[in-house]
Amino acid sequence: MHIPKGVIGFDTSEDCSVFPINDNEYLIQSVDFFTPIVDDPYLFGKIAAANSLSDIYAMGGKPLYALNIAEFPSNSLPWDILLKILQGGLDTLNELNIPILGGHTIKDSVPKYGMVVTGIVNKKHLTLNSTACEGDSLLLTKPLGTGIISTAMKKDKASSHVIKLAITNMTMLNKTAANTMNKIGVNACTDITGYGLLGHLLEMCQSSNISAQINYNKIPFIEGVYELAKNGFIPGGTKNNLEFVLPNVHFEKNITLEKKYLLADAQTSGGLLISVDNKKADLLKETLDKTNTLSTSIIGTVIPKKENSIYVT
Repeated sequence: MHIPKGVIGFDTSEDCSVFPINDNEYLIQSVDFFTPIVDDPYLFGKIAAANSLSDIYAMGGKPLYALNIAEFPSNSLPWDILLKILQGGLDTLNELNIPILGGHTIKDSVPKYGMVVTGIVNKKHLTLNSTACEGDSLLLTKPLGTGIISTAMKKDKASSHVIKLAITNMTMLNKTAANTMNKIGVNACTDITGYGLLGHLLEMCQSSNISAQINYNKIPFIEGVYELAKNGFIPGGTKNNLEFVLPNVHFEKNITLEKKYLLADAQTSGGLLISVDNKKADLLKETLDKTNTLSTSIIGTVIPKKENSIYVT
């Protein structure tokens, strides 16, 4: 099978597939969908749409159009719920003047929703997760904790204030952060979603053949999430994430189990993790601050390849 030069697929763990369409541009594409994490179907639609768009932004790209993917138990839930979910997704894309050109729906016992998103990126702006460089600063653009908060929400143990913060976090698009990243120029990027900060950072380290050192005290978390973690509201996905990365992570003794879970927490529509030349890090942070990005924390540095991929202090 002939594969055109410049094509990038699943084998390198990038956030999107990449396909060259001319001398200056790549077509990029991603797909994501999941079960509801909030009770409000309209908000679920908005969160799912933001999450689906995120991979395009993580590659430095611009979304062109989307296709809906939905699974719905039409024999047990009213169609109005599905319509509200789809409306949430539509309104999110309408804000960006991005059309939804179709999609596919099947009957299933558990509702699910998401999108296939197709985008475009100029070759000079294509940002991979496999090109982090020694000496880079690592910057995170959203606080962590949505997985733990979602679990607490399902058990009616999250306060309205914490829920509001989590929803704001999940519906915030990564568009402005991506545009700023392109303007400043960075070396690598990925978005923080289901594998948590440690999982996605591990992918970056392994694909870039480097290691990373991060400072727990520099990492932003959604207000109230640490208390929820201490009270045991840890989703199964977060536990699986931690178990998976443990062989590749060295934790200092002060990093408790709760803190480890926070670092491995499975996120929905999380922020961008950007690897940027140390000389540009402050400018990137200052520029992001001016755009009201939820978080602009420099959380660590890229170091030469060592025995472990990640060191947490």
